[in-house]
Amino acid sequence: LQKNVLNRKRWETRQELRLAITTWIERTYHRRRRQKALGKLTPIEFETINNMALAA
Repeated sequence: LQKNVLNRKRWETRQELRLAITTWIERTYHRRRRQKALGKLTPIEFETINNMALAA
């Protein structure tokens, strides 16, 4: 978070910074992080497996 959001530029307002942090977390961190509720899979892996099962 520090390297990818906070150190990228100087933010004009707290609201801009808050939006940048939230966007980074939702787009990057949560999509790559393994989730306990998904059986230790990333959300992308989980969706891929489920889509293949539905197609079959």
